[in-house]
Amino acid sequence: MGSDGASDRVLVLNPVSGSGDHVDEVVELAADHGFEIRKTEEGGDAKRFAREAAPEADLVAAAGGDGTVNAVANGVAAAAALESTTVGVVPAGTGNNFASNIGVRGLEHAFDVIEDGRRRRIDLGIANDRVFVNSCVGGITAAASGETSSESKAELGVLAYVKNTIETVGEFDSLPLRVKTAAGPNGERARAWEGRALFVLIGNCRRFTGARTAQADVEDGLFEVTIVEDAAVTELLGGAARQGLLDADSDCIITRRTPSLEIESRRDAVEYSLDGEMLETETLHLETDASALEIAVGDEYRIDPDEEATNGGLV
Repeated sequence: MGSDGASDRVLVLNPVSGSGDHVDEVVELAADHGFEIRKTEEGGDAKRFAREAAPEADLVAAAGGDGTVNAVANGVAAAAALESTTVGVVPAGTGNNFASNIGVRGLEHAFDVIEDGRRRRIDLGIANDRVFVNSCVGGITAAASGETSSESKAELGVLAYVKNTIETVGEFDSLPLRVKTAAGPNGERARAWEGRALFVLIGNCRRFTGARTAQADVEDGLFEVTIVEDAAVTELLGGAARQGLLDADSDCIITRRTPSLEIESRRDAVEYSLDGEMLETETLHLETDASALEIAVGDEYRIDPDEEATNGGLV
């Protein structure tokens, strides 16, 4: 316990995430591991509970889906406690993409990781004044992000991912956007792209390209940015989006690696999904906060997923 009776371990539990059948097991596991449990009841609770707990707690865990993790990270950031508070992830949602990316495979495993797993400081994404841990998606996929966050779809190449989304949404409208990316390492120049996009994908811990691993390098201070031009629909309807298609073969996909970018809508406000949480704005400024968040990671987490995949690590 902290000096004023506050707990040094707090678990923020979303009881209605996923199928909602996780509550009893999570409560029992959390109690066994010395957590004070705070159950959310309405929107805003998860962030508020994390913000209240973080100044005293050494560890704040999020039990829910990607949205619950997002809210807890925002709460810890709002408490200015990122330096002193570790975040744990207990995957109990419909979309647990972030948990799988950091090597957490289930409820019991999550508590093993919290007790014995490595601690890594990972990058946070900042979108206007909100933080995100996994990804920011703008365009037709934003409203359907819940439908497209399953692991099977996350591992597809971009065009296959888009095809799934179009089939889910049914109809769509491309966005007139201007995207300015800052200069990055390895010769990436500061560049601007302007045109009509189906969507824009900004990966922090998640990547959307057809690489060997769905986990992005989340310790390099860079986003993986993918812009899908609306011309991609022609390719999709022509059957080009078979799963084996290499994204590099498409002229409709622009990729960048950058520490920051700005997306400006040439028409109306655009809806963005930050780890499944919605934000509507005409101009979105994104930047990485390198090594900002300390997190408990499982054995399958890879510091540099590409290097370790090449050297025979897990893919």
